Amino acid sequence: MALTDTKVKNAKPAEKDYKLYDERGLFVLVKVNGAKYWRLKYMKDGKEKLLALGVYPEITLKDARDLRDRARTQVAKGIDPNEAKRASKATQNGIDSFAAIAREWYEKQLPTWAPATAKKRLALLENDLFPWMGNRQIDELTSRDLLTGLQRIENRGAKDTAHNARQVLSQIFRYARVTQRTTNDPVQDLKGALAPKLAKHRPAITDPAELGRMLVKIEQYNGSYIVRALLALCPLLFQRPGEMIAMQWSDLDLEAGEWRYTPPKTIKKTTCPDGTPHTVPLSKQAIGILRELHPLTGQSPFVFSSQRRQGKHASEGTINKALQIMGYDTSKDHCAHGFRSTARTILDEVLGFRVEWIEHQLAHAVRDALGRAYNRTTHLPQRKEMMQKWADYLDGLRLQAQSPNVITANFGRAG
Repeated sequence: MALTDTKVKNAKPAEKDYKLYDERGLFVLVKVNGAKYWRLKYMKDGKEKLLALGVYPEITLKDARDLRDRARTQVAKGIDPNEAKRASKATQNGIDSFAAIAREWYEKQLPTWAPATAKKRLALLENDLFPWMGNRQIDELTSRDLLTGLQRIENRGAKDTAHNARQVLSQIFRYARVTQRTTNDPVQDLKGALAPKLAKHRPAITDPAELGRMLVKIEQYNGSYIVRALLALCPLLFQRPGEMIAMQWSDLDLEAGEWRYTPPKTIKKTTCPDGTPHTVPLSKQAIGILRELHPLTGQSPFVFSSQRRQGKHASEGTINKALQIMGYDTSKDHCAHGFRSTARTILDEVLGFRVEWIEHQLAHAVRDALGRAYNRTTHLPQRKEMMQKWADYLDGLRLQAQSPNVITANFGRAG
């Protein structure tokens, strides 16, 4: 039978301690001195355990039930409430505990995240990491400790969450090293320790030979000249489709070989910070395409002006529709957004360019360990060289696809 406030209040001490039970494991322990302690009985790993919830009347019956429900939720998620409680105390008291440093890192990163991202990161910390390692000194944690925590997430079927947790751990330990709280870096030993993350990327061609064949098809595209120019620039520049179709002549400096634009505020926070212009170096090939296009659309603000809607740019579906005309299934083979994945993969894995250069080129915000975004002009000279080598490499792929027996130069290799 459930307890009532009156029954708890009127409970008198006896010769021995005794218990008054509520529901779902909650009870109040009445001591011989009259003190009343809330306790919760729960099962974890096949063992019965007790959790102290506080003292009556400071903790009311309603408070105790709320604490009980919260603890039972933790148990359902595989979290031991007692360990979570110790982790919370460590966060408050342990300057160099994992939890304390992780929260410090979280606060530093918070301004750079969208609200949904911040909520997910906090839930990951509080539900999946703090209960098991929060009260440990960060300098004491080993790769085995971290792997055990990650496998606990993985074993419940949350493979993507486990990989996200590994990334978060890497950033936290990097922050701890930069702030001189540890020289420890156990995350590095975890590469390849988790099952592969389930890929949910947009379809993209990442095989160089197949990319070469696509470039030939683009060159032979017999639709609108404006659309063909747009298709030709997509692999060269690999910006977001929405930014490609909205390119404006006023943002182009063909003499300097640069396209400068400000990503929309609707773009997620992993991109350039709001209001920060993005500079895209233009290769000789890209400049040539734009110069040839200028006599046709130069009177419009938009490089890829709409032929049906006066004063507007090409529609959002233009690139995908053209790809479909060329014979590509945009849900399986390659889509407009896929040009970004294509460049990201080949520039890194085939040509060996530095990841931060590529990320800058993709208009992703590249940050240091303290969460500060690097200046938008960082590595601009190197990125200009990379973009020219990339364009030369694409020319080589196209020529190879046109004449398979012709051996082309190893264009574009970093270094």
